[in-house]
Amino acid sequence: MKVVVAIILGISLVLSASLLKEGLTGLKTSDRYVTVKGVAEREVQADLALWPIRFVATGNTLEQAQEKARSSREAIYAFLELQAIDKSAVELQRLDVTDTRANPYQGEGEQKFIINQTLMVRSTQIDRIRQAAQNVSELVDSGVLLTTDYGPGGPTYLFSGLNDIKPAMIAEATASAREAAQQFARDANASVGGLRRANQGVFQILARDQAPGISEQQQPVKTVRVVSTVDYYLE
Repeated sequence: MKVVVAIILGISLVLSASLLKEGLTGLKTSDRYVTVKGVAEREVQADLALWPIRFVATGNTLEQAQEKARSSREAIYAFLELQAIDKSAVELQRLDVTDTRANPYQGEGEQKFIINQTLMVRSTQIDRIRQAAQNVSELVDSGVLLTTDYGPGGPTYLFSGLNDIKPAMIAEATASAREAAQQFARDANASVGGLRRANQGVFQILARDQAPGISEQQQPVKTVRVVSTVDYYLE
């Protein structure tokens, strides 16, 4: 009987040692992982242009300022028509009328009325807007006093198709991250195991030509970038 008990105890000790060893090995393996980043970039074309055309008209009387403002609006509509931009894409916005006589510091003999107005051009015809913006000096030649008293001058180009390209770009960034992990594993004489943790990252819409003073919204062609951070176990 004592012999049987001794055998059972011996087997139990062997099994316990084996389980303990496996547990410690698993703990050690779980601490072995590599953190890598995967990058995906894609060049995209803006699909919406917003172009605020701001102008100013002045006159010694309100009627004179209004007449000049009307003439400027007609000149702008004619210019846009020549650029093949339909009048339906133009919306009248922001009208400010200033009576300089209400300013006690205004000197005598200067203009009495100032009208500032904005015509907003909203179009999906990016190439036409871009070409028209390059020819905007023709408006100045016709007597329109353009102004950029607030906000950036020129068109703003927007891209609204981000959700359509997100899945493919995430897959591309993840594949790039795994490739980096595999290269690290080869250098470390190991192999890549399962996924430990993943962070998709933030999508960025950047200017294609990234240079000082150039805004992303000024460029009709943009770069979309996402950087994913992934942890892989090493085996």
